[in-house]
Amino acid sequence: MIKEFKAGKLTVRIYPNRQEMGRAAAEMAAVTLRHLLENKKEVNIIFAAAPSQNEFLEALQQEKSIEWNRVNAFHMDEYIGLPADAPQGFGNFLKHRIFDALPFHSVHYIDGSGTAAACEQYAGLLQTHAADIVCMGIGENGHLAFNDPPVADFEDPLPVKTVALDEVCRQQQVNDGCFATLEEVPTHAVTLTIPTLLAAPHIFCVVPGSRKAAAVYDTVHRDIQQQYPATILRTHPGVVLFLDADSGAQLSHQKV
Repeated sequence: MIKEFKAGKLTVRIYPNRQEMGRAAAEMAAVTLRHLLENKKEVNIIFAAAPSQNEFLEALQQEKSIEWNRVNAFHMDEYIGLPADAPQGFGNFLKHRIFDALPFHSVHYIDGSGTAAACEQYAGLLQTHAADIVCMGIGENGHLAFNDPPVADFEDPLPVKTVALDEVCRQQQVNDGCFATLEEVPTHAVTLTIPTLLAAPHIFCVVPGSRKAAAVYDTVHRDIQQQYPATILRTHPGVVLFLDADSGAQLSHQKV
C-alpha cells in the first residue's frame, strides 16, 4: 500500500496497481464476511457490475474458508431494454464473473423491464435480506450505482427506482469497452438508491484507473452534495475506498 488516510469518516487506501488494489479489497471483504458468518446464519452482499471490479471479483474467488452456501447475492443496477442474454447486462456480467463461480445460497437478479412492480419486488427482497456488505465502485461522473448527479438523492424515499442515465455515465460504458458507440448504450436503468446502498454497515468501494481520478478527487475534496454523489461516502464510518496509483493520482498531496 502506498498510503492510507481519512476523509471525514471515509478510509482511503491507495495501492501501486490494480492487482494489489483488488487483492487487498478482496482480503478485507473476506475477513469481514467470515466474521459476519460467525455471528449470522446468512449474510447478504450487494455487488457492482463493471470492468473496474474485475480484479476484486477474481481475487475474492481465491479467498478460502468462506461458506458461500450461506451468502445471498444481489446486484446494484440493471439496464432497461437490453435482450435477456446481452453480455452487457449487469446480471449477466456478474453471473459469469462470480455468481456461477461460487456456490451462493441464493442469487437475486434485477428485472430489467423497469416496471414499478419489478422495482417493488426487488425492494422487498432487500428488505427481507438487509445488506451486510456492499461492494461498489464510483463512476466517472461520481455516481454510485446509477445514481447520476441529475437523479442522485441522499434522502431518496424509494429503495429501488428507474432513472434516466446522463451522457457522461453512458459514455463511460463506451470507454469501458462494454458498447461500441454511445447510441448503443441504453438510456434508462433500474438502480438501488443511495440510502439503500448506505444502509449496509460494510462498504468496499473499488475504484481503479486514470479516468476515475477526477471523480476520486471530487469524492474526497468537494462539499458533500448531490452534484457529486460519491461525496456522501465521507459520512459513513464503514466505507473503505480502494484506489490504485492512477485513480489516486490527484490525491498525491494527501498526508499518510
